[in-house]
Amino acid sequence: MEEEEVSVVENKKVILKKYVDGIPTETDMEVKLGETIGLKAPKGSSCFIVKNLYLSCDPYMRGRMRDFHGSYLPPFVPGQRMEGFGVAKVIDSDDSNYKPGDIICGITGWEEYSLLHSSNELRKIQLDDDDIPLSYHLGLLGMAGFTAYAGFYEICSPKKGECVFVSAASGAVGQLVGQLAKLHGCYVVGSAGSNQKVDLLKNKLGFDEAFNYKEETDLDAALKRYFPEGISIYFDNVGGSMLDAALLNMKVRGRIALCGMVSLQSLSSSSQGINNLYNAIPKRVRLEGFLQSDYLHVFPQFLQHVKGYYKDGKIVYIEDMCEGLELAPAALAGLFSGKNVGKQVVCVAKE
Repeated sequence: MEEEEVSVVENKKVILKKYVDGIPTETDMEVKLGETIGLKAPKGSSCFIVKNLYLSCDPYMRGRMRDFHGSYLPPFVPGQRMEGFGVAKVIDSDDSNYKPGDIICGITGWEEYSLLHSSNELRKIQLDDDDIPLSYHLGLLGMAGFTAYAGFYEICSPKKGECVFVSAASGAVGQLVGQLAKLHGCYVVGSAGSNQKVDLLKNKLGFDEAFNYKEETDLDAALKRYFPEGISIYFDNVGGSMLDAALLNMKVRGRIALCGMVSLQSLSSSSQGINNLYNAIPKRVRLEGFLQSDYLHVFPQFLQHVKGYYKDGKIVYIEDMCEGLELAPAALAGLFSGKNVGKQVVCVAKE
């Protein structure tokens, strides 16, 4: 009996060239050509081959680009392909849970094709939601959207009528936090880094107010202007001077959800502390960091609620889509200078 011929194709991939301590740049990564992959899952491997369709660019990936082994995720290995959340199509499978044609979402390689094995981080996408773009499973219905949902409801414990401030408000997480807060009956203000983003926050995403932090010489004064009676909830995506200013403006028993620190020049420098932290004592403010993975028990509830809101037209979602794997390094680096408008996604291939 003749052996079945295995189709072999070139497999373009993105590798990390070296560890990075500061803000990543496009040149810290490289698109590598010349490697190949067989499009047949090895027999007995319980693995499956996927064609990657969309890749997610997320700020947490910066933490995996440094030589630090004490985090919740291991660092990338210089010279090897990077990985992150993606949407992919199963090409061939040696796992009975996955069959060719299935669309999956989860951690995959930053490459055209990947050999994967089943894990708790993978889920199948049901294709009955034809009106929801597949790429939205990386943003609105993916890790970014769930981070917004879990952070707002589980960490911030919102009440109707409260005053909510969101930084990096037009980003993948912030845009949904603000819309959920509005649906909950809150007063919502967002900050962003350009007038275009401010306009989107007020006129497309439904924020009550928004401001360009780059045009503010005094962030404390800016927050007092928008929150004369104080902030009930601060959803912090940036850290740094914005967190310092928010601590001066919190209401008694205010809550701060620490989601990201994208403003920090270095993730390991000991010189970047928090100012104004004393204010948390008399105001009895609660600051809490969190990971969306701690709240996976509410993921089905999140999908049900957010899908419903989207289909009913109660929320919108803004994506920034790049076409082609070769643009992935620039797309990821652009997150840290605010180049993206909305959730940054790389389209590797059409379904």
